[in-house]
Amino acid sequence: MRSVIPILTVVAAILVVWYGASVWMNSQWTLDQAARNNQTVTFSQILTDTMAQKRPKLPAPHQVAEGLWQGVFGQAITSKRSLVYHAWVTLSATLLGFAIGTGLGVLLAVGIVHNRAMDMSVMPWAIASQTIPILAIAPMVIVVMASVGITGLLPKSIISAYLSFFPVVVGMVKGFRSPDGMQLDLLKTYSASRSQTFWKLRFPASMPYFFTSLKIAAAAALVGAIVGEMPTGAVAGLGARLLSGSYYGQTVMIWAALFMAAIVAAVLVGAIGALQAVTLRRMGMRQ
Repeated sequence: MRSVIPILTVVAAILVVWYGASVWMNSQWTLDQAARNNQTVTFSQILTDTMAQKRPKLPAPHQVAEGLWQGVFGQAITSKRSLVYHAWVTLSATLLGFAIGTGLGVLLAVGIVHNRAMDMSVMPWAIASQTIPILAIAPMVIVVMASVGITGLLPKSIISAYLSFFPVVVGMVKGFRSPDGMQLDLLKTYSASRSQTFWKLRFPASMPYFFTSLKIAAAAALVGAIVGEMPTGAVAGLGARLLSGSYYGQTVMIWAALFMAAIVAAVLVGAIGALQAVTLRRMGMRQ
């Protein structure tokens, strides 16, 4: 019970601030309407109106919750208005990009650890690649791949992979190098080969780092998939839902899509965390 109280306190504080900001930001529209009609409004009238505007500047929490509920449970999952449908479209690109980025990251990490030339050359380029804004890269990737006839899921997945491979590279390099000198020297006394040292020592030692980097990479891959949907004029996906809401001034739709994205990210991270617990337990490692 004591562990729940701080969480509830933070949530309550966020809701109070959110409601207060909603009243403050949405009240101007109410005041302008009253001024046009030569009317005066009381604070209670302002409060009531700002909590129920159809296109508020900042939707109140209950409006976002209602939009999320309607998008998830109020529509058939095959409907173009269903957030479940749009989330699945985005998740498909996320998972493919996450798989590509993870595989590429692990392979690069292995090369960096075992080859000094790659360590000196590839790692700086990997770091430099993350300084380029994803909003600048996404349209380039989409246009170039469309010019060669590749559209649909793959371009978005490549953008996801671009964001997700870097955490895996950094985490796995750290993990592969985590065994200390005494452990490496012990295997040398047993005449262990480089491959045996890798599979018997470096790879098992890297598992905690691997799962930690996967959690970061999964969230990054989701961001990449959403960003990848924006310059394509996509009609499906959470990114398309965000664009549609911005075009028509539907701020409740935008916020509902944002919360749906957060839920998808939480599910991905939770699934990786569960896999981590099972794997490390089977390997005899403590959490």
